[in-house]
Amino acid sequence: MVKKNLKSKDANDLTFLEHLEVLRGHLIRAAISILVFAIAAFLVKDFIFNVVLLSPKNPEFITNRLFCELGNLINSQRLCLNSEGLNIINIELAGQFKIHLRIAFFAGLILSSPYLFFEIYSFIMPALKDVERKYSAGMVFYTSILFITGILFGYFIIIPLTINFLGGYSVSEQVANQIALISYIGSVTSVTLSTGLAFELPIMIYFLSMIGLVTPEFMREYRKHAIVVFLILSGIITPPDVISQFLVCIPLYVLFEASILISKRVQRQREDREDE
Repeated sequence: MVKKNLKSKDANDLTFLEHLEVLRGHLIRAAISILVFAIAAFLVKDFIFNVVLLSPKNPEFITNRLFCELGNLINSQRLCLNSEGLNIINIELAGQFKIHLRIAFFAGLILSSPYLFFEIYSFIMPALKDVERKYSAGMVFYTSILFITGILFGYFIIIPLTINFLGGYSVSEQVANQIALISYIGSVTSVTLSTGLAFELPIMIYFLSMIGLVTPEFMREYRKHAIVVFLILSGIITPPDVISQFLVCIPLYVLFEASILISKRVQRQREDREDE
């Protein structure tokens, strides 16, 4: 009965505690969706690990094969990524089980991300004006597409380069690389999640432009500063490999230019509303 009353109320009429009650409902549903997908991912362990997570380290992985074919065309064997594979070891008694649980949660988070974005938007939407709701239609779709695109970009492009650089790096021939499972999985998950979040830049600019904190003129003026920020961010996301850093920086810059157009459109919409 209380939930029905909360739904029937206008967002501006809700008290602080009622807002918390609404938020709690969204958080519970979001947590349930993550749990459901995490359980599903936990049950398909062989596919998650053998086909998805451990494949980028093998020469047969699609990105590694394509780079190698390109290398053969231009007579450069250096482009044959991860040609020798990578030796992964586990050094903890419960290490593999803990990694299994962690990856199940990580997979649940990614697979349920469209629904999570829907819950976030559902919580914010009542506070928006009718015009703002109209212009923000499809936000869940675009947010999900950008996030998944970032995840795929990190997985298919950045991860193979990361493994090739760090897995083959050596300070001495006397030191052999035997990579701990937790280190390998940590690199894969952190890079993919970071690129997924980084690709949400246009969405962030959209909302900042809606509330007037960002304008297209401001973004054009600080374009050079943005490039420096992107290079720093790319250095944080990727290993100390110049090629990987530029591969992350380039799509971020493209998204930044797209964000200028988005900000310009939002500004025009705000001016049209003020003229009415």
